[in-house]
Amino acid sequence: MNQKSKRRISLTVSYVVLGIGAIIMLVPLIWAFTTSLKATNEAFVYPPTLFGKEILWENYLRISDRFDFLNMFKNTALVAAATVVLQLITSAMAGFAFSYLKFRGRDKIFMLFLFSMMVPYHVLLVPTFMLLREMNLINTLWSLILPVAVTPFGAFLMRQSFQSLPSEMGEAAKIDGCSPWGVFTRMYVPLAKPALTTLGIFSLVGSWNDFLRPLIYLTDDRMMTITLGIYNMQGAFSTNWPVLMCTVMVSIIPVLIVFLCLQDLFVEGVALTGMK
Repeated sequence: MNQKSKRRISLTVSYVVLGIGAIIMLVPLIWAFTTSLKATNEAFVYPPTLFGKEILWENYLRISDRFDFLNMFKNTALVAAATVVLQLITSAMAGFAFSYLKFRGRDKIFMLFLFSMMVPYHVLLVPTFMLLREMNLINTLWSLILPVAVTPFGAFLMRQSFQSLPSEMGEAAKIDGCSPWGVFTRMYVPLAKPALTTLGIFSLVGSWNDFLRPLIYLTDDRMMTITLGIYNMQGAFSTNWPVLMCTVMVSIIPVLIVFLCLQDLFVEGVALTGMK
């Protein structure tokens, strides 16, 4: 067997394995979509069926029967947008400082950033709640935005991206009279669009799907996010699973659209960030 045949077999096996993995990953999404079009008594029939006796598209019109879905969507969108913007700004500035600027203790401070990534997320919930309570931010959307406005992962990601750029570029701009802020805004940020896109998508998905922090910090129904709304749609004795699945399908559409529009930059950012 020649080298070309071996390579062809290897690619075929890889595609088959990836295809099977993709199908497995899509099964929950397919189940949620088909369930959203069934009647309530057909959601968990055995043996399972792909669709019910009738395809009930009107289930999607019943999403707001128990909760104000548009208000939940607005709250989630506001929190996600603010979180993405703040994380991009703070992470880009921190990454530039740790990669380009030279100051005493820079590497030690960066190591502290990395150590903070090892702290379990749940450990910070109680002190964060107490701090937000003292600031009178409990039961406001700010309680979901401010605690994640700065992330060690974002600073690490942007530092790795900026370090992959030629250091001579910034030095040449400095010799020409460009300030560090000018180097950052005119040269480093435009060249870091893939990394910024990657960080933005991670931040968007994390904020959009966040459930634990809204559950702890919010009590007013007017401040409710989509994840809380989906949770509260489950009744103590019965649950309208088709309508709940309709809510799930509608809630993932914005994130899916953003990812599909920016997937090229996302893949490029993931690939380039780890090069150096």
